[in-house]
Amino acid sequence: MLRFRFIRKKRRGFAFWSLATALVLFLLRLLPGIGEHIHLSPWIALLVGTVAGLPALFRWMRWHLLWKLRNRLFVTYALIGLTPVVLFGLLTAIASYILLGQFANFAATSVIHAEQVGLATNTEALALHFQQELMAQNSARRHSQPVRVPPMLPTEAARITRIPGLEVGVYLDGTLQQLDLPPGHALTRLSKPPPWVHDNFMGLILRGNRLYFSAISRKPVGAHSIVVITGVRLDPQFLGQVVNGLGTMTVWPHVHLQSDLYVADQNPRFHASTDSTELTNANSAARGAVDLGPIIENEGRDSGEVTGGSLPKAADIFDLPINFPTTLDTSDWSTGNLTRVFAQVTSRPSLLYRRLFRESLQIGGGIRTALIFTAILFAFFELLAIFLASRLSWTITQSVSDLYHATREVDQGRLSYRIPVSRQDQLAALSRSFNAMSESLVRLLEQQKEKERMEGELEIAQEVQSNLFPSCDVRLDGLELHGVCRPARSVSGDYYDFLVLGNHSLCMAIGDISGKGISAALLMAGLHSAVRVFSLGGNEMISGNPLGPTHDSRTYGAVAEIFQSPANLMRLLNLHLYRSTQPEKYATLFLANYEVSTRTLRYSNGGQLPPLVLRADGSILRLDRGGTVVGLLDEMQYDEGSVALQSGDLLIAYSDGVTEPENEFGDFGEARMVELVYRNRHLPLPEISGHVMQALKDWIGGEEQPDDITIVLARQT
Repeated sequence: MLRFRFIRKKRRGFAFWSLATALVLFLLRLLPGIGEHIHLSPWIALLVGTVAGLPALFRWMRWHLLWKLRNRLFVTYALIGLTPVVLFGLLTAIASYILLGQFANFAATSVIHAEQVGLATNTEALALHFQQELMAQNSARRHSQPVRVPPMLPTEAARITRIPGLEVGVYLDGTLQQLDLPPGHALTRLSKPPPWVHDNFMGLILRGNRLYFSAISRKPVGAHSIVVITGVRLDPQFLGQVVNGLGTMTVWPHVHLQSDLYVADQNPRFHASTDSTELTNANSAARGAVDLGPIIENEGRDSGEVTGGSLPKAADIFDLPINFPTTLDTSDWSTGNLTRVFAQVTSRPSLLYRRLFRESLQIGGGIRTALIFTAILFAFFELLAIFLASRLSWTITQSVSDLYHATREVDQGRLSYRIPVSRQDQLAALSRSFNAMSESLVRLLEQQKEKERMEGELEIAQEVQSNLFPSCDVRLDGLELHGVCRPARSVSGDYYDFLVLGNHSLCMAIGDISGKGISAALLMAGLHSAVRVFSLGGNEMISGNPLGPTHDSRTYGAVAEIFQSPANLMRLLNLHLYRSTQPEKYATLFLANYEVSTRTLRYSNGGQLPPLVLRADGSILRLDRGGTVVGLLDEMQYDEGSVALQSGDLLIAYSDGVTEPENEFGDFGEARMVELVYRNRHLPLPEISGHVMQALKDWIGGEEQPDDITIVLARQT
């Protein structure tokens, strides 16, 4: 990793200094007297710096320019929208260039063909004139007089004689005739016509590296034959007249295509394997060794291009020159083989436009105006599309930017920050949703604080309630007691207590408050206090002995008279709860008073599930004497029952949370509880209650504990 970073750092430095060198070289070249002595091209340094800096540029674009969503969208729109436009524009430009180049070639070759046709027509007229003259001589002459071509050209040939540089040759039976030509014209020095011309001919002929416009007309005159040959050498002046108003045209006669091979005579860029003389001799041998002789007497062999015409200045910045190659069909004068020479036409769109609409300038002007208007309209639509795309991109990126800023604000703890929203679209709905989420977070945090406060208070309440239950198991002479309570929630609505009154008796209570949670726990605490006040306070009033600092709170003497009866205590507790709580609040309660000397348990049951006395022989006794629930009705009376406990008897007092839990097999039930206790009756009481609690846990499974579970066990030894 460190090596890659070092390489990237060196590459960035190399790119920077290369670009700096290019800039310095550009500036030095502008200084007079110094620039001409600088031979190092700044373009090389610029190219090297650009290539070396491309990776760093791409990395910067990726991590800085394209980090923002707005820039990414703009680049995406450019790739999606501008790429087809650029490609279509490039395709249109290439197609237009090809079409304009083809049209320029077509116009140039059309003019060349028209010149050839005109030259052939004049040559045919001249041949007809000489044919008529010779036929007239033939009918009037004597047999001893030879036939001669008149040296003077007819007046009808004035048109052909106006062609500058025209060469004319008239052959009678293969013999060149003398003619009186006007100044600027030359009698052709051509030998007899080539044998491959059997009739008339017009076109371009190639002799060596020279091109000619040529026309040949052959006419019979009795037993004689007359051939008229006209030719104009393709020089810059004549070529300029041909392409006048079209631009310039360049022809390379020394570069031509023959028999699918490029041949370049006297051109250093090509190697000529066969010259024209060798081609002539080869074709002569092929035709029966007929010597055609030279076409043009020794005039030298030219090489190079022929350029004619002129290219005017551009009409506007879009009037660029158009260079397009083409070929011209020529015939080799020696052999008659078809040869194509290379040419190039250089023109401008304005020249081609005038040539195209030369016959209908008004229509052409209208078409040009329509094209310009269409281009402007398309440009307007393109700008409008870019503007609309920019606006849409701004709405998207602005919403994302607002959300990003809002998340940063929330991350800093400023939950009161809200995104300003004024639009009506999905992104605006997303911003409103974020605002709603922020408000919900504020509420949730407040609720969380409230929940934490309540949980703290519940922990305190749970701690306080745990102190209300007996802190340890109780053991009197001949009696063992054990109790356990498992709350369904943080605090319990179940209640149990053991009150030891001296060494001779105790008061035992177990109850279940209606409802669950805090309200049940508070009522349970009130019931706990009332039971203790009535039991212990009554005992003090009866005994008349004030509490001293050495007295234990669990070691009072026997309760006398009214406070010794569980039924009377139940009546007092019912009156207290009825007058101090809401009408819907009540409790089930079981109170019992055990006498050590007689092993007698006196009890009263106020709506609690009847405790069970499991005898040593397996029989069961239900303790169901008493009355209705406590605190629901006023002035209620309660019955009292008693039972004598024998050695091995086991008292089971429990709440409905022990027998009512359900699963797919039904309720846990009293019978299952009794069977479980009976099977483990020989174990210590805490272990018996542990087996019951574990069985209940397995029965409930993964479900929530439905109710508080309380169980109290007492065993007579």
